[in-house]
Amino acid sequence: MSIIYKSPREIDLMREAGRAVAGALDLAETLVKPGITTGEIDAAIAAYFQERGCQPLFKGYKGYPATICASVNEEIVHGIPGPRVLKEGDIIGIDLGAKWKGYCGDAARTYAVGAIAPKAARLVHAARESLDLAIRLVGPGVRLTQIGGAIQQYAESLGYSVVRQFTGHGIGTAMHEDPQVPNYVDSTTRRSDVVLKPGMVIAIEPMLNEGTYETETLKDRWTVVTRDRKLSAHFEHTVAVTTDGRDVLTKR
Repeated sequence: MSIIYKSPREIDLMREAGRAVAGALDLAETLVKPGITTGEIDAAIAAYFQERGCQPLFKGYKGYPATICASVNEEIVHGIPGPRVLKEGDIIGIDLGAKWKGYCGDAARTYAVGAIAPKAARLVHAARESLDLAIRLVGPGVRLTQIGGAIQQYAESLGYSVVRQFTGHGIGTAMHEDPQVPNYVDSTTRRSDVVLKPGMVIAIEPMLNEGTYETETLKDRWTVVTRDRKLSAHFEHTVAVTTDGRDVLTKR
């Protein structure tokens, strides 16, 4: 494992990337409504990044074809935007990233499409809360297993499961750096545990499922869905570890 610590100047550059990401997610919030296609949202976010002089982080990554990931209902992550029309009652997770002067920001939110069922609203709220509680734990001397354990305990206390196939990650000049940031604890995460130190920057991204944590990847080789086709919700922030706590670089 090779963790890259960031200087205050580098974190400032990541904060600028994070502001672009937060602005893009705010824009997405205004666009998400019944009748819009996921492709139209993608095009609007691509134009937004272009206007700001940012490079979309996802497009072209390992061949990924779009600016955002748009994951609807049972889709967990990596949903490819296109002609799909959002309808009343859907939930949609939008994950996106930007690079500014060589440094990355990455975040995700799950949105309601019009009025949604109470069970969907509860899941989305729980996913948001799990990220918030994880962020409150971040600081020097904290172990990643403490963060993952808190997410898992909170989610499971509400009857949800936490996706294990995908985790958070370090981030900097590359979207994915060491360390991995799991949202759960098991024997493997304990063996690879990491203590947070100032200068580390991590993307924390809990993915909570209504049913099983088991996943499947669709024939497009990108879209990951819940194996039981129950709902999933996803939230993410890029967070820097400071000498006295944390700095959320992708906040509004």
